[in-house]
Amino acid sequence: MSRLQVVSGKGGTGKTTVAAALALALATEGKRALLVEVEGRQGIAQLFETEALPYGERKIAVAPGGGEVYALAIDPELALLDYLQMFYKMGGAGRALKKLGAIDFATTIAPGLRDVLLTGKACEAVRRKEKNGRFTYDYVVMDAPPTGRITRFLNVNDEVAGLAKIGPIHNQAQAVMRVIKSPETAVHLVTLLEEMPVQETVDGIAELRGARLPVGRVIVNMVRPTVLDAADLEFMETASRPAIARALSGTGLGGARRGGGADRLVMPLLEQAGEYAERHALEHEQRTVLQELGLPLHELPLLAEGMDLAGLYELATELRQQGIS
Repeated sequence: MSRLQVVSGKGGTGKTTVAAALALALATEGKRALLVEVEGRQGIAQLFETEALPYGERKIAVAPGGGEVYALAIDPELALLDYLQMFYKMGGAGRALKKLGAIDFATTIAPGLRDVLLTGKACEAVRRKEKNGRFTYDYVVMDAPPTGRITRFLNVNDEVAGLAKIGPIHNQAQAVMRVIKSPETAVHLVTLLEEMPVQETVDGIAELRGARLPVGRVIVNMVRPTVLDAADLEFMETASRPAIARALSGTGLGGARRGGGADRLVMPLLEQAGEYAERHALEHEQRTVLQELGLPLHELPLLAEGMDLAGLYELATELRQQGIS
């Protein structure tokens, strides 16, 4: 597995949930994973039922087998101060600029600079090593911006490297792109089995490939359980209403022994079966579109009880069982 795992997806597909579950799955068996948030929504803290994440790496979970998950919410302003200190030794001056509002001004008027800082901080965590030479983190999982913005977000350092031909900025941008465009990185897209998210996934993969960014896997989230198999669906389409009524009468449902009760049940049941069959056909069609992309395809179930910490561990187990480790 690549050491930098970038997770994107259309809004509403649950990309933050999938990123968190992926971090847990990768940290299993004694590994250490860093889960990075770049959008300032504190979604990771909510999922792990912990207080808001600071601008600092903090352990938030223990994975099965003794692994550890750390989390970091990157603040662009503080990342810029780090950058000024690292490359220009402007620690004190940088803090003075912050008090004057210059840091906020810079990151607001130049959104590209903001993305450079966010990706740079994540890549620094990927490259960081301990004194014994071991990487600090076995994996870094980034909860990245949505699909419509992911290519520009990841590719911004390429643009910066082209603009700044020499100096620390150029060197830093090139170092970041060496990580992002290498086998060390994989960009996964999260989708639902619905037309709009699937189409956005298809378009997003085309953009990533066009920018020569490493596409990883497609993860279908919130997949509904199978209620009727192919034989059941065929029966519902071909069987007559009187035949179904007689079948229900044989069970004694709805007062069928007194007559008429089963018949009153038929129409609502047929309507529900028809709705299920329509959704099943749509999901099958969208699954086929995703399969044609030629990428590893994983599916995560819709959790009937909703998403909580236990559900997150359940999804992590599901990912491991499907070969993500």
